Amino acid sequence: MKAFDSYNPIVLFVYFLTVTVISMFAFNPVMIAIALVSGFLSTLTLAREGCGRFFIYAAFIFIVTSAANPVFSHNGVTVLFVMNDNPVTLEAVLYGVAMGTLICAILMLMRIFTKIMTGDKMLYIMGSASPKLALLISMTFRFIPLFHRQAVKTERTQRALGRYTEENAIDTIRMKLKIFSMMTTWGLENGIVTADSMSARGYGTGRRTSFSVYRFRRTDAVLLAVLAVFAGTIAYLIATDAVKFSYYPKMSGIAHTPAAIVCYVLYGLMCMLPVMNELEEKIKWRYLESRILGSPIR
Repeated sequence: MKAFDSYNPIVLFVYFLTVTVISMFAFNPVMIAIALVSGFLSTLTLAREGCGRFFIYAAFIFIVTSAANPVFSHNGVTVLFVMNDNPVTLEAVLYGVAMGTLICAILMLMRIFTKIMTGDKMLYIMGSASPKLALLISMTFRFIPLFHRQAVKTERTQRALGRYTEENAIDTIRMKLKIFSMMTTWGLENGIVTADSMSARGYGTGRRTSFSVYRFRRTDAVLLAVLAVFAGTIAYLIATDAVKFSYYPKMSGIAHTPAAIVCYVLYGLMCMLPVMNELEEKIKWRYLESRILGSPIR
């Protein structure tokens, strides 16, 4: 195998789409736990930069979701306590925890998606079907980091000029709004400059051509076939209620039949595929490096 982000963009898009859809429709505690653990490990492996703040944000989303469900939903037969004449049930609490865990897992998966699926890959996937939409998505992906860097630069400039004070909360809010206004103006001006530049270079005046460095190779076909077999088997097991789990009105037991175990194993292998790819590449690189350093010079 090769590094996960070096596969064909179509294969990568199919992988993320398949894992996301299965995670959303298989609301099973075991599969949700697998999605969370694999998402956590994949984030540390593929999108390590800035993951600390991301994990804090994901934890906040988890807490809010877990706490909100038992407040607004009172289904279930196991009453824990009564709050404002409304019963808080164990089933509603666990459903909220499961929902919060699933949202965190999908957020981690989307973080890896944005890290791997760059603008040129999205342009390659959608270029033949909808060139204008592909160009719009590619420019959007490019504009997000530009907007962030310009916002940081503007804030530092305001601080250097002494116009940014943190002693007064009202002044801080006022400066934040002023910076937002500056960034809005900058974004509009940048869009006009980009449009004028594209027009000056003749965009849309001639016959459209395309170029791509991506090729569909044998390894891509193998991975796509493996995904098809795994996803098809998991979908069949989900459709036949092999891993069915219900929270309301009373929680059912976790399925542990041979079919359910097969579903769990296949889903775990599918979710851990990026981590296994990266680990194999690192082990292979370390081995080759040791061979090079350990071989005598001739």
